[in-house]
Amino acid sequence: MVAPVEPKPGGTLRNAFGGVLGFFILLLIGVLAFSIRLFSVIKYESVIHEFDPYFNYRVTQFLTKNGIYEFWNWFDDRTWYPLGRVIGGTVYPGLTLTAGTMWWILNSLNIPLSVETVCVFTAPVFSAFAAWATYFLTKEVKGIGSGLTAATLLALVPSYISRSVAGSYDNEAVAIFALIFTFFLYIKTLNTGSLFYATLNALSYFYMVCSWGGYTFIINLIPMHALLCIVTGRYSSRLYIAYAPLVVLGTLLAALVPVVGFNAVMTSEHFASFLVFIIIHVVAFVYFIKGILSPKMFKVAITLVLTVGIAVCIAVIAILVALVASSPTKGWSGRSLSLLDPTYASKYIPIIASVSEHQPPTWPSYFMDINILAFLVPAGIIACFLPLSDASSFVVLYLVTSVYFSGVMVRLMLVLAPAACILSGIALSEAFDVLTRSVKLQLVKLLEGPLSNAGDTKDENSTAQNDVLKADKQVATNNKTEDVKERPSKKNRKKDKENTEKAPVKSHNEKRLLALPLEASAIAIILLVVLGSLYVIHCVWAAAEAYSAPSIVLTSRSHDGLHVFDDFREAYAWLRHNTEADDKVASWWDYGYQTTAMANRTVIVDNNTWNNTHIATVGTAMSSPEKPAWEIFNSLDVKYVLVVFGGLVGYPSDDINKFLWMVRIGGGVFPHIKEPDYLRDGQYRIDAQATPTMLNCLMYKLSYYRFVETDGKGFDRVRRTEIGKKHFKLSHFEEVFTTHHWMVRIYKLKPPKNRMKGKTKKPKPTSKPLSGARRDGSTKKNPWQ
Repeated sequence: MVAPVEPKPGGTLRNAFGGVLGFFILLLIGVLAFSIRLFSVIKYESVIHEFDPYFNYRVTQFLTKNGIYEFWNWFDDRTWYPLGRVIGGTVYPGLTLTAGTMWWILNSLNIPLSVETVCVFTAPVFSAFAAWATYFLTKEVKGIGSGLTAATLLALVPSYISRSVAGSYDNEAVAIFALIFTFFLYIKTLNTGSLFYATLNALSYFYMVCSWGGYTFIINLIPMHALLCIVTGRYSSRLYIAYAPLVVLGTLLAALVPVVGFNAVMTSEHFASFLVFIIIHVVAFVYFIKGILSPKMFKVAITLVLTVGIAVCIAVIAILVALVASSPTKGWSGRSLSLLDPTYASKYIPIIASVSEHQPPTWPSYFMDINILAFLVPAGIIACFLPLSDASSFVVLYLVTSVYFSGVMVRLMLVLAPAACILSGIALSEAFDVLTRSVKLQLVKLLEGPLSNAGDTKDENSTAQNDVLKADKQVATNNKTEDVKERPSKKNRKKDKENTEKAPVKSHNEKRLLALPLEASAIAIILLVVLGSLYVIHCVWAAAEAYSAPSIVLTSRSHDGLHVFDDFREAYAWLRHNTEADDKVASWWDYGYQTTAMANRTVIVDNNTWNNTHIATVGTAMSSPEKPAWEIFNSLDVKYVLVVFGGLVGYPSDDINKFLWMVRIGGGVFPHIKEPDYLRDGQYRIDAQATPTMLNCLMYKLSYYRFVETDGKGFDRVRRTEIGKKHFKLSHFEEVFTTHHWMVRIYKLKPPKNRMKGKTKKPKPTSKPLSGARRDGSTKKNPWQ
């Protein structure tokens, strides 16, 4: 009987030390991910950023004050007047419920933080969670070293920082963590075949559905990978366990989210998962009957199964085609169609094309948002093919699809960032592994002494070589583990058995080829360290300067120091304190959320953009002359009109620069608004060469009213020209407030004028004139009154 081999104490201690060290490194990565996103609070103040986060903050306030049941049934009458909005059925509740739960837990522990403070720091907290999820995902693909490197890169990548700085309280704050964690659980289930992880994967997918509309990326990417595995002959029971529960349980859970509902089974974004679900069951049934039938019976059965399977697939496809044929968009949402066809939004849905984050990115934006990762990703792809496994093929597929979508819409650079970090982490880890092994092997040769000290040298060399062999054995063990994760098909198992004897020789030769010269290895390591240092410097700069400034408070530097522009909050405070509680405020939809949250006033349109006709009505009013615009606003019970103007201080994101989108959106619903009427020879101008339609529209007048008084010339610093129409008066609107830097201007609708004397309708002639009235229509004073 052979006695069991006891593990060496040194090896056990080394593994324990490595585990503790890895834990502390992960903890430091989380601290790094959290702290680098605090520049916005340190440099400015603890405030909510951008536009959409103010709506999320307002909803979270309502949830914490009134409870979950009131939240689901909340009808908000302060938005989209006079239509209103059912909040519980039109919002993704994941972010709100997460922040509300955090606030409740903290207050239960007697940590009295305000709702605003919790909302401000939600994104930095979940960025640490996303970094840890990246570690677990990459560890399943290529090991611990790659996981730690990828987690560090994600904690610093500017593309993710832009959406997760303190104060960026938007859906992506928690959705990116949910996205990465769902992918990790899918790969974990692929590697283990555990139904427990498959159930967790469905629950993670449910959280993603609750958090962000980008969940459709998951429910299409995973079916694509499952189909890829089937086509390449890599089907296994683990693939079935990883995919089938996700589709069934995940779809049922997704249908529970009110904003999704039956769209989980009725829209084209989900049909790919159902089609692959049928295919994987046909393949599973084929493998099942192959194991219980003889070869002759199997041929008969496979013919029957394939015939029935193809018939079922054709029937399902026919049903799906019939369901979507009646829809003008074939069951796809507008944003999905704009991803599949980048020109679709500009042709048919200008409201989507008008959003800046829906525009295609430029090449410099890739270098700005992912920096050197763009150059490391190809090396990571090569490393994933050495060897190729189900997990590594999924990462490559994730990268390819995210690169395409990021090229269509700049907002989806956020989806590309985790894939770029994972593959770059794999590339850096593999490179350091090769380089450090090469240095270690070359140092063994340098340590060889003269022949007189051969005995001592032999002992030292044998010790060093033993260390190298231990490292090689560990690498071989990792490779074996990866080979187990590969799960080759039955067709390839015979080939694997035939090549078993040749494998050690091949791996030995490969390791010899990977041994680089000492000088080259040392220089390469130094270059990688320098490259990493440059990446860190760029990420810190991006976090501190490019992405930390809140849009609600603007700053600029000049020769006389730093200038702060707090005009937005100044304008909203004026509305809150100087208008009636039930007054309605009209503005372009960009400022709807902020007006409702900060001024607490009813708005006509906001950033939800669910009703194109309502937005087109506001765009038509802004594009019309003063009197027709007054009639439109008066019909909507509007009392104040808010415009954003940057011509005095050089703020480029003002309403004049957005005006053509108002014309296009308004003209899409009201044909009398035509874009060429506002262009001179195809050019958009506001100077003396501008068209009369442009010079007389409401937006021009509200923006440039009294503007010539600022410098005597009326020079617009954004358009870099003098305005065309300088001296004019308003007949239907009156200016009630303009902020300190003229960035926000508020006008009040004048009441309708009384009838002028002599303009009253003449009475019909009677035998006797009416008391107090003359035949000429004039009146005289009644002495009895």
